[in-house]
Amino acid sequence: MAFVDWRMQGIEITNCNCATGCPCQFNALPTYGDCRAYVFFQIDRGHFAQTKLDGVRWGALFAWPGPIHLGNGEAMVVIDDKTTPEQRAAIETVASGKETEPGSLITQVFSTTLTKGHPTQVKPIDLTIDEKAGTARVEVTGLIDMKCEPIKNPVTGAPHRARVTLPKGFEYTEAEYVSGTGKATGPIGLDFAKTHAHIAKIHWSQNGVVR
Repeated sequence: MAFVDWRMQGIEITNCNCATGCPCQFNALPTYGDCRAYVFFQIDRGHFAQTKLDGVRWGALFAWPGPIHLGNGEAMVVIDDKTTPEQRAAIETVASGKETEPGSLITQVFSTTLTKGHPTQVKPIDLTIDEKAGTARVEVTGLIDMKCEPIKNPVTGAPHRARVTLPKGFEYTEAEYVSGTGKATGPIGLDFAKTHAHIAKIHWSQNGVVR
């Protein structure tokens, strides 16, 4: 099957309700039985067919009543209001797992586990991700306010930097694991206090993660 030619290169911040490290990253069950998460992206370079995606910011919020692979999840896409209608259509297509090789990318895999999709939110996205410092901040007025920082040594309080490599991962190849705190309101509520988060460079295409 031929898919639309598309590509996204940039950086992401992901934060979920699991303990730092997130068992899902190692094919284990989530810390508290369910999964609630958000992910936001800064696309540095990208396109969807003839539509350029350079500089686009977008994200999504998720909730599953149990482990992700058991399904019955819900999701809501958020797209920056500076985007054009063509860019928004492109992001919604990728976010919903369409025009992507089955099983090759997190968006496509997640799409098979969702039973409810909330209307896409088009709002100003304030997003700052500093890979070198291991920090990130996501703020969408009236929807989400989250921040992430390096894991702290429980005795000294010093930053504890940790990276994980997934050579065949369907989201990233390498990520730094950090700690996230904050809240989201609306259809998918989130309330995290020093839970798992990770910062990763992304390079995606219709065929999955580009390595």
